[in-house]
Amino acid sequence: MAVKVKGWIREDDPRVAAVGHPAPPWMTAYADLMTELVCFFVILYALSAALNKNMQEAKSQIEEMMQKGELQGQVQMDKEGLRITLEEQGSVAFFESGRSEITEEMKLKLEKISPILKNLSTKHDIVVEGHTDAVPIRTKQFASNWELSTARATSVVKHLLDIDFVPKRLSAVGYGEFHPSVPNDSPENRQKNRRVVFFIKNNPYPDPPGMAAAQTTGPPAGSAQLPAAEGEGATERI
Repeated sequence: MAVKVKGWIREDDPRVAAVGHPAPPWMTAYADLMTELVCFFVILYALSAALNKNMQEAKSQIEEMMQKGELQGQVQMDKEGLRITLEEQGSVAFFESGRSEITEEMKLKLEKISPILKNLSTKHDIVVEGHTDAVPIRTKQFASNWELSTARATSVVKHLLDIDFVPKRLSAVGYGEFHPSVPNDSPENRQKNRRVVFFIKNNPYPDPPGMAAAQTTGPPAGSAQLPAAEGEGATERI
């Protein structure tokens, strides 16, 4: 005798396949659909991995430099793109206290990674992020760490333009002290937070429809740089 449970299909219903009997037609079609969906997502994943091959190679090259001690920082890759974080090492400073011009030490770091970044910039946009510690600043030029971090990121972009990066692939943004990597509770941690991040985006900024991408070069060497900050009030100690 068939068991009757409220809300359930009866055991003797023709839509239910008994043990050892063929599955109903709808189940076969459903199983085929699920198999095709799995194959579709596997293909998408493989395609995504192939498109990001250049980023994976760049990630490996930067990680090798960091393992050798040539650079200090982190490399992370996610669905949005690749993030290369450069941190100061010991007495090496990327910028002088309260100023936006890059130091000779920073130029040496940029010289190491510039070939990798330039290769990526042929197909990807690069956002240069400036980050400071939480020591407040208020000078004639920089009213807060927001202005200082933005000016520093812009100085890095200008340096990349001087070595023939494509302008349309570069942008600068300043986050001030509001995205620390570690708490600002010690000189060592504040040094870690004074960093420059290169965010290589998976999806470049779209060109206007019907317009060819303008492949122009950067400004000539010797172009105007950001003026130095006046040393008034509290400044960020770098």
